[in-house]
Amino acid sequence: MNANNHIVIMAGGIGSRFWPMSTPQCPKQFIDVMGCGRSLLQLTVDRFKGICDPSHVWVVTSAQYVDMVQAQLPDVPAENILAEPCRRNTAPCIAFVAWKIKNKYPNANIVVTPSDALVLNTEEFRRVISQALQFTRDAHNIVTIGIRPSRPETGYGYIAAGRQVDDSEICKVEQFKEKPNLEVAKSYLAAGNYLWNAGIFVWNVNTIVDSITAYQPELAQIFDQLSPAFYTPQEEEMVNKLFHTCPNISIDYAVMEKSPHIYVHPADFGWSDLGTWGSLHTHIAHDEQGNAVVGNVALFDSANCIVHAPQNKRVVVQGLDGYIVAEKDGTLLICRLDQEQRIKDFSAE
Repeated sequence: MNANNHIVIMAGGIGSRFWPMSTPQCPKQFIDVMGCGRSLLQLTVDRFKGICDPSHVWVVTSAQYVDMVQAQLPDVPAENILAEPCRRNTAPCIAFVAWKIKNKYPNANIVVTPSDALVLNTEEFRRVISQALQFTRDAHNIVTIGIRPSRPETGYGYIAAGRQVDDSEICKVEQFKEKPNLEVAKSYLAAGNYLWNAGIFVWNVNTIVDSITAYQPELAQIFDQLSPAFYTPQEEEMVNKLFHTCPNISIDYAVMEKSPHIYVHPADFGWSDLGTWGSLHTHIAHDEQGNAVVGNVALFDSANCIVHAPQNKRVVVQGLDGYIVAEKDGTLLICRLDQEQRIKDFSAE
């Protein structure tokens, strides 16, 4: 474990595609989605054990979720939980925490990760992350983690990997690609050098601060102005005053597509972004009829369903094939799996 290693977890999303399990009041990262006794946020922290000390774990979240973060991660210092007063995409989120870390830890080597993904092989995950941290520790490199695709997926962005760097597994990034249609996704799979973009980044704190300063000077100026207030009683007031002036821009557009120092580490550690009920259905253990359940559930004459309910509710399902059945706080969803793209519309009713 290197004393300069830090982990940043982005935990401000609302998980609208997992309604009614996930709501704006309690999004999916705070829920035991897998039925394993740990929330997705807690599982994210768990997989970094041995990479860094809990005092070097940082969480950037919405102001309304700070209490939930503190309750679920009691070992993380309160000053390491950063409250965004409004949503401004990933570049301001990352700039916020990068400037704050640099203020106190000028040699920090950082991993930035979403809070709501699934990793099945945590040992391989740690190996890949450790290699990436070594690659960024003393050089002006940025590494993103690319997942070797198992299917022509249209729901993920892709990374085109170029030449390998020396004898390492790390490759130069040729290009970032938007979410493709099915035919393009099939061509990416056939090409063999296209990887899913997992949204996991590794960099030295000076590298990311210098990169944002170079490519997004307007954003950098806001956090240069904020920096003197960090770790003082004026911090919250200054953040509330200035954060909303940040441009709404992703780190991909802000830095990753502009810097010449972008690399990718291909990986295969059982990753899923768990973005939909369908992806959750894929990763929970199935019975012989292809059903996946979380909670106190009994199924009869049913196949290919996912049923998610609180343990204190008894749920009985009969005669369904290919359905989502989910209940939380008195709201019940029954929806065909192949129609789950409509869930955002249902939740708005």
